[in-house]
Amino acid sequence: MFQNNNHHGVSILVSDDESDELGRMRVRARRKRKKLGHKRLLRKLLLKYWMLLIIIPAACLLFYEATRIGLVPQSRTHVDGSTPTLVKQSHPNLDRLDPTTHVVAGVRERCLKLLPPEKLEQLEIPVEGETSLPIGKVLYMSERDAPFIGGNTTLSQLRAEDTRFNLFTGNQTFEERDRSFEVKETMMVHCGFYSVNGGFRISDEDKSFMEGCKVAVSTCAFGGGDDLYQPIGMSKASLKKVCYVAFWDEITLKAQELVGRRVGDNGFVGKWRVIVVQDLPFSDQRLNGKIPKMLSHRLFPHAKYSIWVDSKSQFRRDPLGVLEALLWRTSSLLAISEHGARGSVYDEAKAVVKKNKAKPEEVEVQLNQYRKDGLPEDKRFNGKKALCEASVIVRKHTPLTNLLMCVWFNEVVRFTSRDQLSFPYVLWQLKAFKNINMFPVCTRKDLVNSMGHIRKAKPLQN
Repeated sequence: MFQNNNHHGVSILVSDDESDELGRMRVRARRKRKKLGHKRLLRKLLLKYWMLLIIIPAACLLFYEATRIGLVPQSRTHVDGSTPTLVKQSHPNLDRLDPTTHVVAGVRERCLKLLPPEKLEQLEIPVEGETSLPIGKVLYMSERDAPFIGGNTTLSQLRAEDTRFNLFTGNQTFEERDRSFEVKETMMVHCGFYSVNGGFRISDEDKSFMEGCKVAVSTCAFGGGDDLYQPIGMSKASLKKVCYVAFWDEITLKAQELVGRRVGDNGFVGKWRVIVVQDLPFSDQRLNGKIPKMLSHRLFPHAKYSIWVDSKSQFRRDPLGVLEALLWRTSSLLAISEHGARGSVYDEAKAVVKKNKAKPEEVEVQLNQYRKDGLPEDKRFNGKKALCEASVIVRKHTPLTNLLMCVWFNEVVRFTSRDQLSFPYVLWQLKAFKNINMFPVCTRKDLVNSMGHIRKAKPLQN
């Protein structure tokens, strides 16, 4: 047995640098395997918990919005009964006083040219002089003047049947409608408040307040559809001479209380005297809103001037300054804003139907009557745009303007509540009405901050 003591082998020399490089390669490989493992784990987690990744951010957003909604205007009734203090609501247009301008002959000018502040403070309501208007007196029909076809039908029954003519309006016949446009010294017309049982009840205290108003700025919100925006931009003189009145129903009262806007013991919310109306006469809240909008001469029997502002807007100018700029300076009896998009009643009717703002069959009945009466398709009457926007109405209370508002109200009751459709017809019929200021859209934008409707108005509950 032989033993070989010779050892054969191959020696491999490894440098220090090569050793480090191999080590780094191993580390990178381990890191790569680890990174791949993390990705697989992350993918598994995403697949398993993807619903949570959606729900948690949504819940956080909902909580954030809830806290913002909680920051609504708060009103406090002071112990001494003074005007409640309001915390302002956050809205991009709220309290903007910057003027609206437009370009005229290459020069940028303000749309509404008010007097300077020092002159606004000195403005006085003009003393009535002799007038040469074609109408001397307007008498309003009541249940004493003519029988109502409804007989002993109650107001709630009329609401349920959605009857347009009711104990509030009286039953205007077509013959009476035609006579209401025949301008003469003494006119007798239907003009709401037909019967003591007709609804739109106001407390004696509120009536007394309204009887003391010489100039009234008014708005209304029925059905809880809009909030109440405090007027801004007025002079100290206007605060002393002008009444600010907001008409609410019980639905709006409760809706405003829910957002912390409560009526003080003195009947005010900020600068607005809030008048809560009981027993509204129409099931259609839009028709109820036409009463303070068009019949301010009946609600404020001793007022010489009134300014109407839709509830979706904040009035932001001095009311006496507005009267001076839009009525006194131009010798006008009525100022109303032009329609920004259209000029013809017939074009507006198509838009109303397309936007579902009235029933097509009701609009067709109205247009057929206007065609039968001969209303032209003209986009301008007496050099003025025929179609109005009507969210701001500035007027002097005269027999002629009162008649125009009465017959306009009767048209809205008879046909549709879209008052833009009936205004051109009324203006065309009352050919004696010349003193009207149809101001441009940019002037209307200077008068108010537009907020838009906050929520859908609730229908009247019988």
